[in-house]
Amino acid sequence: MKKIIILSILSSCLLAMTSCNDDLDVQNPNSLTVDQFWQTPEDAQQGVNSIYAMFYKDGTWARWMYFRLDLSSDEGFSKSPWVELADWTRFAYINYDFWEGNNVTWRDNYKAIFRANQVLAYVPDIEFSDENKKQELLGEAKFLRGLYYYYTALLWENIPIILDPSTPSDLPEQATLEEVYAQIETDLIDAFNALPPQWDDANLGRPTKGAAQAVLAKLYMQQHEWEKAGTALEYLIAGEGAHYSLVNNFADNFTSENENNSESVFEIQYGDHNLGGTGETQDAAVSTTRSQFFAPRNIGWSDGQARFWLVDAFKQEKTAEGEIDERLRYSLYYPDLTADFGDLIYGREWEWNDDETWFRKYQRNDRTTEDYFNPINYRLIRYADILLRYAEVLNELDRTSEAYTYVDQVRERSGMRPLAEAYPAIGNDKQAFLERLKIERVLELVGESVRWEDLKRWGDLDTQEAVNEIAERDPDFDNFEVGKHIRMPIPLSDVNNNPNLEQNPGY
Repeated sequence: MKKIIILSILSSCLLAMTSCNDDLDVQNPNSLTVDQFWQTPEDAQQGVNSIYAMFYKDGTWARWMYFRLDLSSDEGFSKSPWVELADWTRFAYINYDFWEGNNVTWRDNYKAIFRANQVLAYVPDIEFSDENKKQELLGEAKFLRGLYYYYTALLWENIPIILDPSTPSDLPEQATLEEVYAQIETDLIDAFNALPPQWDDANLGRPTKGAAQAVLAKLYMQQHEWEKAGTALEYLIAGEGAHYSLVNNFADNFTSENENNSESVFEIQYGDHNLGGTGETQDAAVSTTRSQFFAPRNIGWSDGQARFWLVDAFKQEKTAEGEIDERLRYSLYYPDLTADFGDLIYGREWEWNDDETWFRKYQRNDRTTEDYFNPINYRLIRYADILLRYAEVLNELDRTSEAYTYVDQVRERSGMRPLAEAYPAIGNDKQAFLERLKIERVLELVGESVRWEDLKRWGDLDTQEAVNEIAERDPDFDNFEVGKHIRMPIPLSDVNNNPNLEQNPGY
């Protein structure tokens, strides 16, 4: 398991591999050059592991990505006393170089891409006794580069495509969103061809063919390429990659128990092996700080909260047994949690305002406080999401009657009645089905960093009328400017230093 892969990553050479100066004979033994390092299969493995290490950095999934994807959506918001931080979740972008809100995520995403580019540039020239192992390593690098480009494009859209190891003097060209999507598709198809269907226990957490198809499906869906998305999803549901199934207990997807289970398509491996910072030192943490920033006041920093409309959404429909949907219990902290389910909040009765709620997924309710070293794996893609996506694709392909069964698989686990029985008026009405599916995705996936891409894909951010509807449940969207805030501003320092970059429209 995950301890093995994390320890493997910790042993990686996280070096700034710079070219050596031919005029100097003296070599620094503490700073290997490109020519010195990329020599052996072990070097190749360490190079790949260094890409995974970027999951533990502030700008990616250790911290700030959740602010971008969860709090900027209508599921969350910030009342942080750090006003500039809160402003970046409510579309009040004034300082385009605000480090925590913008620059560090841009930087760390491109650092991950840089590390992948090194592997893809230098590993092909390394001699392996096992050619299949070499191809798997290259497939991992392609997958991770495609994954990071996907989320970079989701946030900024018009970004540079860099495919070779870069140097500080480079001035990369800006690409259109369509060009970035095309590159991501190429990377993920290459990754699919090279990756194994499954890994052994020592390598759980590395991407599989199924993970590559899952990200391809996300990519195709954002472009409304429904046929391609359907083919990618079918691989995981009924094709050669149908290795996945829903776990019996919904809550098992958000704790340190039962990690890398049958529902996990791709999850980030976290641990509390090191208690250092998020830099490049040997004691650097391999954990996530999300829980520290999203915990209720006096337990964590409470820089991120959930919107209360989510609680109401869960209570609109009872289970087949007439009970409250138990997904609410494991998704949110809210005033009636103890009355509804008997759960305390970090050992406490409710002591916060009655109109407040917080995300519970990935929080550690077995403690009295949070800290920066949460070891719970983050399930970046799980099978329930795949099933709901396939239902959406079938609906878009005018196969609405076929889509019900995939929604029902997700509902059944939580004791909900079949969709057609609960909402018979939907029938085969394509738009009505989509509107209900939007709610089903919230109930299953709230707080899992998918809502922002959902809103973009559905076109709910494209018209003032649609944005006004969102603002009724999330007043931060009163600040949202159609055509502008659907993407973030490119960091001003990059625009100023690179004449090939233009600031995004409206900024």
